[in-house]
Amino acid sequence: MLKENKMTTPPLQTATPTEDHITAINQMFTEFQLAYHNQFHKAFSDDQKIVMAKQLWVKTLCDLSPERIIYGTRKAIKESEYLPTLHTIRKFCDPNPEEFGLPDAHNAYLEACRAATPKIEQNWSHPIVYLAGTASDWFFLGSNSEAKAFPVFKRNYEILVGRLMNGEQLDMPIHKAIPETINQPLSNEERKERLQAMREELDI
Repeated sequence: MLKENKMTTPPLQTATPTEDHITAINQMFTEFQLAYHNQFHKAFSDDQKIVMAKQLWVKTLCDLSPERIIYGTRKAIKESEYLPTLHTIRKFCDPNPEEFGLPDAHNAYLEACRAATPKIEQNWSHPIVYLAGTASDWFFLGSNSEAKAFPVFKRNYEILVGRLMNGEQLDMPIHKAIPETINQPLSNEERKERLQAMREELDI
């Protein structure tokens, strides 16, 4: 006989579904039913199971934008011959930068590394390339090998791409008439403080 565990676990912090999320999930299930007819009815054999599944899926996926849910639905139908599970649908919802006119992570990294100074005045393919470089620390990118610097840049870039695909507006910061280089080099501690401030500003 199992004894009751007196320890309490704090509740998971979850997003709250909106009407648009509910609409997206309803559309997802309709399109899955059309695309995966036999598999769909085998997985969801009656209306009650469909309703329960929709309730679970909308609660689990509501941290994504409705647009990304529909994007993932269409991508799954296009690329998978099998009905996606709740776990695998998130992979299809992950944005592919190239499909949205953005460079892939490695090309974005090369663009950031090759950009001249002052960085903010360069003609960037997209503002998030500059923002990812800023979040990664320009000095770090310029003074370390690709093997060390690229993973850091890639992580920051993918975070920013995800935010962009969720509908967040990410623009270049307003250029102030202050040179990016100064005569006296910053100390390591000052550079760390500036980098931390930049990451907090970008929420990375």
